[in-house]
Order: sequence, then structure tokens, then C-alpha cells
Amino acid sequence: MIRRGHPENIIVGLDVGTTKICTVVGEVMSGTLAFRGMHISSSKGMRKGAVVNMEETVQSVRNALKEAESSFGVEINSVYVSISGAHVKVHIILRCRYRGRDVTYADVDRVLDSAKAVYVPLDREVLHVVPAGYTIDGQNGIKDPVGMTGKGLRQRFILLPGSHLHAESSEMLRKGRD
Repeated sequence: MIRRGHPENIIVGLDVGTTKICTVVGEVMSGTLAFRGMHISSSKGMRKGAVVNMEETVQSVRNALKEAESSFGVEINSVYVSISGAHVKVHIILRCRYRGRDVTYADVDRVLDSAKAVYVPLDREVLHVVPAGYTIDGQNGIKDPVGMTGKGLRQRFILLPGSHLHAESSEMLRKGRD
């Protein structure tokens, strides 16, 4: 089969579910993401979004990636893996910083770091913190507050916690692919 594109231009999304694995393949061409295709294969070793049999799950992921490589004529070197299941919860939280001067990158970083320090149960960890907008002195809808002046900076963000076991399983799946 003719291999098109360079591996570094290939972007792959992988959704590992209880019964199926969906692989979506795209390629960056001239600065635009072009859809190459989607492949669905069977999944084993998962139950309700959690890994219950690591060997079966790793083999299912390997098979799905090999089938996608063959179907779309690409070499897959990395993937973006979706995380789903009852263990994942999304929160929207506000944090404040009072400075009374121009907002700096350091201020924004401190607010983001405080989001990561929010309490999560012991069996969970913060997987991602995604900024969703800022407010300065009551003015909403600010996308980038750096350089603006105000007394209070608030950041709206989405906090995505997940179970330790799921995060560890995802890392083991990644290592199983290598």
C-alpha cells in the first residue's frame, strides 16, 4: 500500500470503549486538518469505561491501530485518547486574585495553579484544567487578560478529574503500544 503523508502530519484520535474502539485519522496538509477516515474495531478487557483486563485491552488497542494504519495507509506514532466513564466529572469553578495592577502571565499561571489545587477525593486526580474565560472587575468574556488593569481577576475553568486507576491504565496502554 502506498503511504501518504509524513507520520508527524498524521493526527489520530482513539476512543476506547467497552465494546468498540473508534479510531479517527486526520492529516495536516497546508495548515488544514483533512479527514482521512474512521475505523471501528472490537474492544475487549473494558467494563463501564474502566480496564478490567489489561492484556486484552492492550491487544485490542494494538489491533485497532494496526487496522487503521493498514486501512488508511499511514504510520501512527502517537494518538489522542479520549477518557470517559462514570469516574470522570466536569466542574466549572471560579478563582480570584486581587492585584490592582496590570495582569501578567504569572498572575494567570497562579490562578490556573490554584485550580489544580482544588480538593478531589483521594481515589481521584486532576487530569486536565481547561481555561474557559476570564473576568476583570466584573467585565466578563475576556479571552486573554494579560496587560489589562484591574483589582480582581477571576478565571472560569473546567476541571476534569479522573480516577488514579484509569489514568494509570491509560499510561499502561500507551506503554503497551511502544
